[in-house]
Amino acid sequence: MSKKITIEPITRVEGHGKVTIKLDDQNNIEQTRLHIVEFRGFERFVQGRPYWEAPVLVQRLCGICPVSHHLAAAKALDVIVGAGTGKGLTPTGEKMRRLMHYGQFFQSHALHFFHLSSPDFLFGFDADPEMRNVVALTRSEEFRELAIQGVMMRKFGQEVIRLTAGKKIHGTGAIPGGINKNLSPEERDFLLKGDDPLNARKMVEWAQSAVDLFKDYYKKNREFVDHFSRFPSNHLSLVRDDGALDIYHGLLKAVDSEGRVIFDNVDYQEYLDFIGEEVRSWSYMKFPFIKSLGKEKGWYRVGPLARLNTCDFIPSPQAQKEFEIFKDHTGGKPNNFCLHTHWARLIETLYAAEMIKELLEDPDLQGNDLVTKGEKKKEGVGLIEAPRGTLFHHYSINDNDLIDMANLIVSTTNNNEPMNRAVNYVAKARMTGKEKITEPMMNAVEVVIRAYDPCLSCATHALGKMPLEMELLDVDGKLIDYKRSRQ
Repeated sequence: MSKKITIEPITRVEGHGKVTIKLDDQNNIEQTRLHIVEFRGFERFVQGRPYWEAPVLVQRLCGICPVSHHLAAAKALDVIVGAGTGKGLTPTGEKMRRLMHYGQFFQSHALHFFHLSSPDFLFGFDADPEMRNVVALTRSEEFRELAIQGVMMRKFGQEVIRLTAGKKIHGTGAIPGGINKNLSPEERDFLLKGDDPLNARKMVEWAQSAVDLFKDYYKKNREFVDHFSRFPSNHLSLVRDDGALDIYHGLLKAVDSEGRVIFDNVDYQEYLDFIGEEVRSWSYMKFPFIKSLGKEKGWYRVGPLARLNTCDFIPSPQAQKEFEIFKDHTGGKPNNFCLHTHWARLIETLYAAEMIKELLEDPDLQGNDLVTKGEKKKEGVGLIEAPRGTLFHHYSINDNDLIDMANLIVSTTNNNEPMNRAVNYVAKARMTGKEKITEPMMNAVEVVIRAYDPCLSCATHALGKMPLEMELLDVDGKLIDYKRSRQ
């Protein structure tokens, strides 16, 4: 007789999801699935609205990564108003957006590692659940300073967002063709030279110490980290035209698990020629794939691990040094170890801190030429590397300047298949059928999901009609009837 284990809700992630694990009568894994159980229809909500509202509207997808949606939408509308694909902005416009984006990266990565993931590493995957949280870190004499450091790093990133976007959450700084404010000398000095620890210099120092923290953990637990979850996959991201990591703008590149190029130097305005999307009945989240490889082999990872697998170098000195150490681990080939995503994420945190400091010293941020426009178009695509991975925004407008089509492929959607495979890998490795299923075993499944830092709220939409499912249960919970229809 088969059994089913349900992990619901998945904890320490943004949004709502669950995992179901089916076992045979010997407690061996038959099937695993990551289910997204909420639905949001922003691709429909924005239709009929004036196009210039999109950068503000789409932020309501999420309170964790609104800046990413804000900027991706703005980049799509840059194309529509004739400002190009990101390179046509004024120096002040582009650099203010970049500063905003680096602030978002910095605070989001700090939030994920220190608040959501570090308790697993510092207390242990099998620690009491009451201990696996940031509050327990602050109460621990050993880790209190580290927890405070993580909180202050996120606070600094939020201050960068506030001073570039106008608000810490759901700002209005980016507009079609540019930005609506510059950075005053007083605002610059607050971020660059402010009282410790809230200044850019201290953030670079702390970001470096976070990378060192993970490397030290890895040195002591190398075999465990490497073997926790690993499987070959394709990797996709934006890359600067010279091969550098660039989280704001670039060309699409995809490589396979051995580092062989699948495609490169792709103008993301043509993404539909390269990326397809599949719908499956058991999730509100789509399954993207590379068209040339097909649905079975074309799935890919995005995010910190993928970005460090597709780029050739990082254009900031300390992060580049750490990147070289990271690449040496796999002899220069793509890294397919799931828990190494945390390592990659912290290297990106260091990169973001260095770039924030560099930009704050650039006088273009005090410029007054904020917006540019050109020949108007009816359609535009905006791509950006959100903290969780490549984010696609695609809009078209009608003759009345109203949005008549919107397609969003968010980072977590891109990672849908890899997350499902990671869940399957860990469940089969941990739940062997030889012993009773325990809470630490189930937490291990959550740990591998958290490595992807999923934003389940952003990812919940689907193509086509949605199913209506109804279950009728008796007082003892026994299924009496079940109906499924499509509306």
